Amino acid sequence: MKSISFAMELSNEIILRPRFKFNVSHDNESLLSLFETEGKKQSDFIVTRVDDHVFIKIPKAQQHFWSPQLHLEINEDYDDKNISIIYGLFGPNPTVWTLFMFLHFMVGCIFLGFAIWAYVNWSLDNTFAIQLFVTLLMIVIWFVLYFSGRLGKRAGMDQMHELHGFMRDTLRSQDIHAMS
Repeated sequence: MKSISFAMELSNEIILRPRFKFNVSHDNESLLSLFETEGKKQSDFIVTRVDDHVFIKIPKAQQHFWSPQLHLEINEDYDDKNISIIYGLFGPNPTVWTLFMFLHFMVGCIFLGFAIWAYVNWSLDNTFAIQLFVTLLMIVIWFVLYFSGRLGKRAGMDQMHELHGFMRDTLRSQDIHAMS
């Protein structure tokens, strides 16, 4: 068996919520218990377990608006009960993510509404300058939201590496190996 490789490319500029997946040669219940135990031993991270999911977060005192969290889903391989599949997802606080998605949805709805209104006024030979202005403004606001999300990802990059390091160190503490 090879030692698990924890190299991870986080600099991809397109991905706002990086994901990873790997197999380990331990049953999922022992891995889930390991994260619970390690979470209680330290105070640098908040570790929460819900069924087969482990959430690793930055403590409130060190959080900022863009602080990420690491969500691990640890499933057993149905072919071999001693092999687990770990799915990881870095993302913002769920409240921040919900707010961001809501804002994107609202901008999209306003864009469509005003674009239709501008088209109707144009086809009726009425003035449509205000509707066109709001439609173009929504495009600008969408770009602002997109780039603020990218800046937020960059602001949380150091904490993302810390979360990944905690996961890596927790698995290495028990000499857990990856499957080839």
